[in-house]
Amino acid sequence: MADNQIVTQPQTVNSILASEAFQAQIARALPSHMTGDRMLRVAATAVRRNPKLGQCTPGSFAACMLTLSAAGLEPDGRRAHLIPYKDECTVILDYKGLVELALRNGDIATIHADVVCDRDEFEFNLGQVTMHKVNLREPRGEPYAAYALVRKKDGSTQAAVMSRDEIESVRKRSRSGQSGPWTTDWGEMAKKTVFRRLSKWLVLSPEIRDLVEAEDGEYQQPQPTTVQGKGMAKLAGLIQQPAVEEPAFVDVTEETTANG
Repeated sequence: MADNQIVTQPQTVNSILASEAFQAQIARALPSHMTGDRMLRVAATAVRRNPKLGQCTPGSFAACMLTLSAAGLEPDGRRAHLIPYKDECTVILDYKGLVELALRNGDIATIHADVVCDRDEFEFNLGQVTMHKVNLREPRGEPYAAYALVRKKDGSTQAAVMSRDEIESVRKRSRSGQSGPWTTDWGEMAKKTVFRRLSKWLVLSPEIRDLVEAEDGEYQQPQPTTVQGKGMAKLAGLIQQPAVEEPAFVDVTEETTANG
């Protein structure tokens, strides 16, 4: 299709998924070890599991998909989530997804994060986590803090700690604070929140930094001009598709879980 061809944008999320032009954009945005077919099947599974995603504007859904494709993360509910906010689709990274991105940077050896509960033994002194002991034979109690600890390949470490009140303050400012992973996986979101704070002190690649900072505005969707949104300026050039039934993609949740 010529770039100067005058066409209109697809009108539904399903027509976005069925559009050959969009499928080609996804394939171009993905890193070489991932396939466009699997990415689209995972997205279709997410739409089936949350029908409100199908009511989002196709432009916002496409932007989220291209953002995740460029980052090499699937919206599988484990590394990243597609969350509807009114009629806009938004991306929320899971802790595991954020760690996966950071580890690609090359100078980080290990990343550890955890919640701290009432009966845990925990010490944070002069910017360092000096002790965290958990007795798994007894209930840990309610979480009152979370921390993230990064050990670099040169042996240096960096850590950050946030209280539950600080984490809750972040949740309350989030557009999706009352739904999605904040309500189903609070501990994972708490770990992600404190790691995001710590990541501001790490040297990350521009692409990873852009994706992390995209969430700073209460999880506002990044604009098409960002690195992750490359190709979004051409979305208006997608050929308009008639209303179609949702493609018969296979549910890949079990496959994703089995493969890690």
